Formats: sequence, C-alpha cells, structure tokens
Amino acid sequence: MDLVTGAINNLVPKLGELLKEEYKLQKGVRKRVVCLQIELESMSIVLHKVAQLMPDQLDEQVKAWAREVRKVSYDMEDIIDTFLVCVERHEPATMDRFKCLLEKMAKLFNKTKARHKIATAIKDIKKQLQEVADRRGRYMVGDIIAKSTVTIVDPRLSALYNDVTKLVGINKASDDLISMLSPQCDDGAYMMDKVKKVSILGPGGLGKTTLAKAVYEKLKIGFGCGAFVPVGRNPDIKKVFKDILIDLDKQHYTTCFNMMILDERQLIDELRGFLKNKRYFIVIDDIWETQSWETIKLALIENNCGSRIVITTRKFRVATEAGEVYNINPLSDDESRKLLYSRIFGIEADCLGNLPDKVSDKVLKRCGGVPLAIITMANLLVGKPIEEWPEVHNSIAFSSHKDNHHIESTMRILSFSYYDLPSHLKTCLLYLSMFPDDSVISKDPLIWKWIAEGFVRKEKGIGLFELGEQYFNELINRSMIQAVELEEQEGIVQGCRVHDMVLDLIRSLSHEENFLCILDGLDREETLPQSSVRRLSHQNRTVEHNPQARNTGMPQLRSFVTCYCAIGKMIPLLSFRVLRVLAIEYCEFKEGYQLEHLGNLVHLRYLGLIETNIRVLPKEIGHLRFLQTLLLNGTGIEELPSSLRLLPQLMCLHADWKTRTPNWIGMLTSLEDLRIYRGANDRSARRFVKELGSLTGLQVLRAGIAVLDEDMERDLVKSLCNLRKIQYLQLEIILPGIDDTVDASPWMSKVSWEAEGFVLPRHLRCLLLGCIVFSSLLSWINPSCLPNLSKLCVHVVDMNEQDLKVIGTMPELHDLLLPTSSTVTISNIAEGGYFKKLRSCSMLSSMVQFLRNEDSSISFHMWNGEDAMPFGTKKDGEGSVAPSIMPCLEFLEFFFFVQTMKYCNGYCSSIGLEYLTALKKVTVRIGCQGASVVEVEEAEAALRHAAEVHPNHPTLELIRHFEDKMILASDQ
Repeated sequence: MDLVTGAINNLVPKLGELLKEEYKLQKGVRKRVVCLQIELESMSIVLHKVAQLMPDQLDEQVKAWAREVRKVSYDMEDIIDTFLVCVERHEPATMDRFKCLLEKMAKLFNKTKARHKIATAIKDIKKQLQEVADRRGRYMVGDIIAKSTVTIVDPRLSALYNDVTKLVGINKASDDLISMLSPQCDDGAYMMDKVKKVSILGPGGLGKTTLAKAVYEKLKIGFGCGAFVPVGRNPDIKKVFKDILIDLDKQHYTTCFNMMILDERQLIDELRGFLKNKRYFIVIDDIWETQSWETIKLALIENNCGSRIVITTRKFRVATEAGEVYNINPLSDDESRKLLYSRIFGIEADCLGNLPDKVSDKVLKRCGGVPLAIITMANLLVGKPIEEWPEVHNSIAFSSHKDNHHIESTMRILSFSYYDLPSHLKTCLLYLSMFPDDSVISKDPLIWKWIAEGFVRKEKGIGLFELGEQYFNELINRSMIQAVELEEQEGIVQGCRVHDMVLDLIRSLSHEENFLCILDGLDREETLPQSSVRRLSHQNRTVEHNPQARNTGMPQLRSFVTCYCAIGKMIPLLSFRVLRVLAIEYCEFKEGYQLEHLGNLVHLRYLGLIETNIRVLPKEIGHLRFLQTLLLNGTGIEELPSSLRLLPQLMCLHADWKTRTPNWIGMLTSLEDLRIYRGANDRSARRFVKELGSLTGLQVLRAGIAVLDEDMERDLVKSLCNLRKIQYLQLEIILPGIDDTVDASPWMSKVSWEAEGFVLPRHLRCLLLGCIVFSSLLSWINPSCLPNLSKLCVHVVDMNEQDLKVIGTMPELHDLLLPTSSTVTISNIAEGGYFKKLRSCSMLSSMVQFLRNEDSSISFHMWNGEDAMPFGTKKDGEGSVAPSIMPCLEFLEFFFFVQTMKYCNGYCSSIGLEYLTALKKVTVRIGCQGASVVEVEEAEAALRHAAEVHPNHPTLELIRHFEDKMILASDQ
C-alpha cells in the first residue's frame, strides 16, 4: 500500500499470482487479468509523476482522478485477498477423517464459488477503471498535470534579513559554531590552515538559515571574499554557481563578464580559478541531496588559506558527507518564553517577569522550542487578552488556519520536507498520525504495523523488518521524527516522537487523502464517514459501542488502532471484514473481553494487545492464516493456544513475562523475532532449547531459561549453531515459578562452546549472555568474527589484558556490560585506540580507574576488590596534554568498595573521570559492607565532587548495596 499509488504496487504481483495454474481461472478471466496488470502499471507511472509535485501545482481534476484510482485499487486488493483466503484455507491437523472429508467437499464447492466471484469482480473492476479513464478523457485537456500558478515567494527568504539584535537564543549557538570554525592553532597562521567545513543540521523551522546568516555576517569581514547562497530542493546547479560568483565579486560578474555563455564545467573552472589563492567564507544554505553537494564542492577549491565553508541541511546523510556536524538545538524554555513575549508585546516584554508561567506553558509546549512555531503562535495570540490564550491554544491546529499567512508560510516550510520524501516514506510517516500527541511510539510494533499494511516493499536479499528499520532510520535522518532512547537502555533508539507541527501537517494531509480517521474524545462518532474509512484510531477516550450508531459496519477498514482508552463495550470484530491491523494497546476493558469472532478476521496480519488486560487468546486464532505479528507483552496471558502452531506466516511473537513456553514452538518456522521467557516445567524448558534449532529464520531471540545443566547447555549450543540469520541474541536466567520476579543467579558453563563448533554469524549486532558464566573469554568474541557487534554482555571469570584489548578493538561496539572476577589493566588505553565508539560501559562487579602515567599516557584499570589494588595516585599533568580515551563514552557504571579502598589507601578523587570528555552520566554502586556510615558518606561526597569538577558536570547516581552490613557508630 502506498499513499501515492494506493494498493497498485501490491496488486500487480497479486494479479500475477492469479494467473498461476493452481487457481484454474477460465481463459477469458485470465485475459482480463493480464489487461488489468498492464493498465495498473501504466496508472502507477502517472501517479508517481503526480506525487512529485506540490499540491498547489496540481490541477484539481488530476487530484480527483488520482483519488478515484487509489479507491479502486483498494477494492481490488480486498477482493483478490478474499479469493486467495477462500482457495488456500487448510483444515486443522487435529480434524478427524469424517470431518476432514466434509471439509474437503465444502472446500471444493467454495473454490468453484470463489472462482465465479473473482471472475465477476474482475469484470466489474475493469469496467470501473474504464469509467475512471473515460471521465479523465472527457473533462481534462490533454495531459494536464501541473496547473499554471503565480510565482510563490520562498517563505524562508525572511531568515536572511532578520535583525540579529532581535533574535533570541542566537548568541550561544553562534559562539558554538564560531568555535567549530576557528583555526586549530592560535598563532594566526591562516596560510597553513586547510579549508574547514561545518554542517548545520536540524529540521525545518529550527533556525538553521538564521544561525548561518548571523555567523556569516559576524565573520565575513575577516575573509578576503564571501558568498551566501541558497540551494533548495530541486536546484539549478548552474544558477547556484552563478550566484556564488556574483556574491564573490558583484561588480565583475554582473557588468564585465558574460556568465550566460558558460556551461556547468566552465562555471566550476571559473570558481576554482577565482578562489585559488583567496581566503574565502562561503555558506551553502539548504542542501537536500548528497549529489547536489558533491557537484557544488567541485567548485570550492581546497587551499591552505584558512577558508571556511558552512552548509545547512535537514538530512543527516548530507551533513555527515559535507563535514563536521553542528546539531542545532531547540530553544530552552526561558528562550522560548522570551521569544513568544517579545513577538506579542514588543519592547514591553522585558516588563512581563510577573506573568504566570502556566499561562504560556501550554502554548510553548506545543511549539517544542522551534522558533518558527513560536513566532507563528505569537502571531495568532497578538492582540488577544491573556485570559483567552488557553482557548486559542485548544482550538489551534497549525494546518487549520490556512487563511493566516504566517501559518501558511510555516506549514509550507514543513511541507518541503514532506514532499521531498519518496512515496513509501510519505505513507509510513502519515501512519504516525494514528498515535496520540506527545506519545512515544515504540519502534518495533510500528514497523510490524507498516509491514502488515503492506507499506514495506520487498527487496531481494533483505528481510521486511530490516527494510522497515531502514525506513524508520531514514525518517529520523531527514528530521521528520525525533528519536527516543529509553532510560534503561541508554544509547539504544527504541521509539520516536512526532513534533506537534509535523503531526498537524500529517494529520491534515491524512484527512485530505482520506488516509485515516481519528477519534480522540473531542469528536463525535456520528461524524465518522463509515463507508470510506480505511484506518480508524481511537485515542485517549472512552470507547462505547452503540449498535444503532452509523459507524457500526466498516467493511473497508484495514487498521483499527485503539491506544490509551477505557473500553466499555467493544465494536464487534465481525464489523471488520478486511482488517489487516488490530491494535488494542495500553487500554483497559471495564469488563472482561474475550476477543470474540477473532477467527473471522481472515485478512489479519497484526494483532497487538500490548499492556491491555486480555488474559486469554481464543483457539480460533489458528484460522488467521495471514497473521504475521502477535504482541502479547503486558497482557498477563499465561498460555498460548495450541492452534497458534497452524500459522504459517507468523514472523513475530512477543509473549508476556508470564507466558509459558509451549512444546510446539519449533513448528513456527517463519518466526524472525521471538521473545518468550518461561518454561512451564523442567521438561518444557529442555524441549524449548532443542526446538530452537528448528527456527532457522530467527533474527531476534530474547529467551529466558529456568534450568541449565550440562546436557541442556549442549543442546542449547547445537540449536544456536542453526540460527545463521540471528542478529540479536539475548538469553536470561529466570526462576521457574510464574509469580517470581527476582532473577536467579547465572549458571556456570560446563560445556566447551568452541569444541561444539559454535560460531556466531558475522552480522550479529547484539550478544547478551549474562545468564551464563564462562571460565574464560570465548575465542569467537573478537573483531574478525563479529565485526558488526554493537552491544555485548558476557560474564567471564578469568580475564587478562589481552582479552580486554580484544574487546576494546571491536570496531562497532557501543554498549558493554562486563562482569568479571578478575583484576585487569590496559597500561596504555589510548595507544591502541581501544573502545573508540563505546557509548555505555557497565562494570557491575569491578571498580574502574583511568590513571595518568608518568609519560602522560592513560592506563585503564578494573579491580575486583580482592586482589592487590592496581590503582595509583593522581599525578599532575605538568603542562602536557593527556590523550583522548573512549571519546564517545557517555554512560559509565561501576562498583565501589568503600572499606577495601580505605584499607588500601585509595582515593575517590583519583578515578580519572576527567579523561572521559563525552561523559553524561555516572552510576556508582556503593559496597557498604564493613564500612561505617561516616566512611560511606565520605566516599559518596568525594564521588559527587569528582562529578562536579568534571567539565560536563555529568549526572551522578549512587546506589548503596549491603547497607545492612555497615558498621554503625556506638550512638546509633
């Protein structure tokens, strides 16, 4: 499914399926199917041309034609899928012989009936398409695609002429950018200073152009020549080169030189010749594609004159290609408030310090620190009494005030990013309007919903989920959505948010294209156009089904998403005949609900019940032959119905923490993502470990193991050897009792994994084996065997310096959790470039120290609290600069032995946190046993001081362990 082409991209291959001999279509029907294929392919080409234009460039008749074609394509896909379900339905394996005979007879009759229906339907649809084509021919002149319009002034132009003195929040950003542009040496020797390039990255409306212009005006006087040139979405590169030349020397290139006769190559040569020996400062504003930048930079000659180049872009890929990246940040709360008040009250804004914050908080929250949004909102509030602001806020959607030129300009700037998206990403982005304002949208369920709807296009050699993940990351890189990291998994993107302005835009577009309908407690059900709704979202409301309501029957509905709702009476599932996605997530049923008639949803691909109080799955779930995704986490469901094993297309199964592992899991051979944690008993756990080897398509496995003896571990190793596609492997040890919540101790490995021939695939990205204790580091944990590993948890008893170095040289390692019983030292951690990309490091059983050596190198120590302490005392730097170590490390966690440190004359102040230049958070687990309360408090105070004096002032979290074993003073 695609917003641009409707279901056409799916239809063409499905029509090809119908031509297969097994479906035995009559000759005349087969001919009509072939004609339909050809017609649809032609329509798809035209629709893609239509999609490349902005709406105000499209003729209204073209828009109407495109909508009609998409509607017919949806109807066609529904009909074909219904036919395929009828002819491919299988009997349950448990059926007795007499019932099986009856079923076969009925099936034969149903197939004949289905063939007759599909023949009639195809005839009708061909006629419908012909009528659409005839209307287009009758009422359209030629092949009109674009309508003639007056030239529209680029709304970003005003950013080039803002008065810098009136800008809010520009000073710090300007200083930071100037610092990045400064030469590496302070002696003013510009002649040996190479060209430096900096990219300003951020979404539309955040002030990239304004910042670049402010810095350009401040610095250009120190350069021999300069230019500030906008590029845009569909640039004329020759014009860009001409604009640069005119900015560099207006007199020469407008009066004495005829640039009109030069082609692109000659313009590049002219620019390179002009800039060859000059110290220049050039800003290339608003670059959208890497290809545009690759061409432009050919003209910007590299010299040693101290030249500077700044580009601005919304795309991460463009920014990283161009040079060092400056991420522009939203305004702070104080800056946002200052900008809002200054735009509304002018010079009087300085006198409004006593205005209650709550008056503006809601308004500013909606703007999210984006200057463009704040200015737009201010223009709506100007002249209105403060008492009316909440009312104005509640009634505002940016997209609904198109008669206001400020809002129109704002939405147009945002829409540039939207219309630059390829068609499949447009569709994926619009689907995000299904979710409530300000909600965190979990990445994995979102991608599986995209797959269920058919938004993710198959590509040879890559899985659907992996493709969907690429779509998700591309939307982040294009600044359309904001990545969200979960606190318990710092550094790992687990979801996204949609900025309110973007949400308003995509909801407006969704409404215009009849893409989806939202009921959020502010709308009445009677307004729902039930005959044409294909996606329905209930958000933050009480759902009460009224059998007399107009929207009882929704035969064309493809997605039904209900989140954060209280449900009194559910709409009967029988209403949804072609439903692909059923998501009842983060909801609460006022009365028990049993998912009645679930087995009738034969088109269902996605069933999500996340954090919803549904305790039982009906056995009829086995009828859902197309089901791909089943998400049960947070439901409390304890047992999976055995009919689940009949689902041939199930790719993703997330069970609840309480769900018992079934003894038929090996039958789900299409699984790519399995998360299940509890065996019903010892026998069940053993069978599960063996059956894992049958799931050869698994890419993600998160499993709990309650028992692990030598035989079972050997079976586990054999099964894991079969998982050649695995990318994420996490094994946890859990207690067998279903109500236990405390993790058990890890099991000591008794099997030589290397002797069993165990090797993980090179594409593995995550390996978490904290449930098993290995006597030494496994030989295949090294850069050559696992070059893509980004997350590692392994529990090793005996480690040496070489082992730690091997882990430190893994090129993509971002997260490391390393419990060990050993004391280990790397004598010079900077020399080998160890842990270059490490972002999060947890040493749960070790204390760490980064110590400066006499030769100014840095040694890295891990101490188990029992061996001789390897730490030294802090040494003065004597003026020399310490080398950079672990340059990306933001999160550090380690243990601190208070009493042992005291006996060894250790000092908290000599941990060496100052050498970790990117540090954001430090978690210290305080071992209180054998220490007095005063000693523990002194240690904590010293640790706080170490964090306070660090240049980044990282957050410090102190967690006490063994407080009951502290020595109390006599008066306590």
